[in-house]
Order: sequence, then structure tokens, then C-alpha cells
Amino acid sequence: MVVVVLLADFDVSWRVSTVAEIKTAFALELEQGQLVVLHVPQEMYPPYTGLKRNYNDLPERVSFRSKQNLDYSFLILYSASLGQYYLQIEDDVFSAKNFLSTIKRRVAEQEAKKTTWAMLEFSALGYIGKLYKSAQLPLLARFLFLFYQEMPCDWLMSRFRDLMTQKEPILFKPSLFQHMGTFSSFQGTYNKLKDKDFEEQYTNPPAEVYTDMSSYKKHFPKLAWDAGEDFFWGRSPEKGNHLTVVFRGPTLVTGIMVETGSGGKDLLESAQVEIGHDVITTEKDRSCKEFQTVGTFKNGLFEIQEMDKKYTSASSCLRIQITAAQKDWLIITKIRISTKLRTSTNQA
Repeated sequence: MVVVVLLADFDVSWRVSTVAEIKTAFALELEQGQLVVLHVPQEMYPPYTGLKRNYNDLPERVSFRSKQNLDYSFLILYSASLGQYYLQIEDDVFSAKNFLSTIKRRVAEQEAKKTTWAMLEFSALGYIGKLYKSAQLPLLARFLFLFYQEMPCDWLMSRFRDLMTQKEPILFKPSLFQHMGTFSSFQGTYNKLKDKDFEEQYTNPPAEVYTDMSSYKKHFPKLAWDAGEDFFWGRSPEKGNHLTVVFRGPTLVTGIMVETGSGGKDLLESAQVEIGHDVITTEKDRSCKEFQTVGTFKNGLFEIQEMDKKYTSASSCLRIQITAAQKDWLIITKIRISTKLRTSTNQA
């Protein structure tokens, strides 16, 4: 992997000081060619002020996004010969710890399917986490350069994907990159964009998962609990069906988030979420002796935070209880909880 950094600002003093910092911090990576830093002189840029105001944008906004397209064009063209694939990210992102191995696996899956693709997306935000084949980078660079003043870069990339005959976006979840910056490089405006599907390396506490709903193929209930992209897929649930998580040990739960459905289909229509105490074992599975309801689903989603303010004791179970039958099948994409250590009042 080669990391390419474009210093896009024309401020000479800033550029000199930034290069000095990079040389100090990453001397070995620079020497070994793992890090490349480049700058494009201003005279290489076409005009990016006084342009037409598409979408009624302010002139300053038009100049900003037009120069940004040109920056990307130069960066992409330079990178075309450095590897087999090119990943576009921004300078204020946080990456999942397994991002490189995950991308390699996803690329291998696409190649095995022999599908036509021009861009794989590993984040839903802007121009972050977009993967291209290096063989197509000269085309992409020319495309951005040719239409640099027409629209923002994330709109242009969608047009490029369509022109390369990839009809639909190929977006993978969970996202591998999270936007960390809080201020836009455009006039320092506040920017709170976050990718809701980002998971750095999430791990629920150890638990066993049981359900009396019929699973479709290998979409078992434990997959909704474990980190990753797999999910539980069950046939039409009936009233009284459940999915129960039994913790390995008492757990003080502070937050619960459950997502269901895919593309607006197979949502959980009517259910409540409960926490339980006192584990019991039956012939078929394990559960808890008693439960208390903490809330209900709304539009296929359930989320609650700061539970420990009301439910102060540790729980042994988490149960999703179906409260009405539905015709549609059910997908539970993820169950995520937040916890905290219990404090003891015992003294030695």
C-alpha cells in the first residue's frame, strides 16, 4: 500500500512547514516509498474563479468545489501507476482497524462474481472510501478535469459510475471510514457529518443467542449479535416469537440499538425490547426468569441510551419480543449494546 498526500494549498509558508513536519514524522516511510507527498503549482490549474453559478451556489462555493475537483483530478492521475487499485479518502477520517483486509476480501468477491463495477464504496459519505481500478484512473482524472466547474465531486463520481455502466451503487456495511472533522475547509463552516454505519472494531459482550423463529438458510440469530455484515433472516414472525440474548455474566447495560430490514423491506413491524434477570435453562434453550420492558420498535428501529439511570442493576438477558404477527419476513441486521463496569460497595 502506498499513501499519496496532495498538499493542495498554495500558501508557501504553510507548505514548507507541513513538509518539514512530514519529513520528521515519517522519514522511513518516505524513504521506502510507502508515503508520497506532492504539490501541483497554481499555474497548472485552469481558472476556478468567476465561473458560472450552477445550482445558484455562491461564487465562493463554486470556486471551492471547482478547485477541489481539480485537486482530485491531479491526485488521481498521479496515482494511476502506483498500484492495482486506488482508494480515495479525505484527510480527516478515522479508519476501521481491519480496513485493508476487508477491502481485499470485497474486491475478491466482486472479481469472483465477474460483475461490472467501476466504484466500490466503503463509506456512505462524500468522497470517502471510494475504490477504483487503477486502469480506469486516467479516465476518471480527465472526467473530473473536464467537468470541474459543473458540480461537486461526489455528484461527478456518481455520473462517472453510470457512464462506466455500473448501474447501481455497491456500498458495503459496516463502513470502514468515519469522518472526524468538525469544520469544513470551505470558510470554516461547522460540519457534523458522521457515517452511522461505521464500526471501528465493535464487539458485543460474550453471549448466547436463541430464537423460536425459523432461520432462512444460514442466516442464524447469532449473526445479528456478532460484529460484521451478516444478519439474522427469519420467516414471517408470529405474535409471541422472540429472539433472546443470554449474557455469559451479569452485565450493566447502558444502551441498546437494534436495526432491522434491508432496503426498506423485511422490517420488524411490532415488537418490544426487554431486559431480564436470573438465567434459567430448559430442554431447548436458556432464558431469564423475569423480564421488564424498556421500549418498543418504531419504523423497524429501536434505540435507547443512558439506561443505567433508570435500570441500575445488572442484566442477564436481552429479549426482542414480537407483539403482533406480520406477513413479511424479518431481517435483524444488528444488535448493539453499550455497557459499563459495575461498581462495588464492598470493602476489604
